[in-house]
Amino acid sequence: MKIKLAVSRERYAEVERLLTQRGITVDADGDFVLTENNRYPDRLMVRDGDSGERVVLPVEDIVLIEAFGHSLSVRTLGKSYGVSQRLYKILGMLEPEKFLRISNSVVIAKDKVTSISPTFSMKFVLTMANGQKVDVTRSYYYLFKESFGI
Repeated sequence: MKIKLAVSRERYAEVERLLTQRGITVDADGDFVLTENNRYPDRLMVRDGDSGERVVLPVEDIVLIEAFGHSLSVRTLGKSYGVSQRLYKILGMLEPEKFLRISNSVVIAKDKVTSISPTFSMKFVLTMANGQKVDVTRSYYYLFKESFGI
């Protein structure tokens, strides 16, 4: 059995040791995720977009997460990484005060929004810290306004 860990850095080594002693493999592509209660991970296991190797990415580096079918692209200031999980699962792992879903396929880091431009059709166009522009769709319009106090 393979298990993916979403626990704090302080407890990661201890939990990994206990699981491996019981014959359980800790793997980023595990079928199950073991998480701490009331704890949001401070890093994610992703795949480098260029080399394909696994990388531990600090959550504070994330600018946005974008879904393309069943694959996700995690964007930082200078790089793009891949994740094979569903968007709603990743969003459920992230701290709600720091991340916000703005469409069916995009989650943003709220502190990485550099400008907000309204449009005529109940939408906003956001410019992110990495220069990428993303749309807040009508379905998420009021949730976005409430979250940003607009």
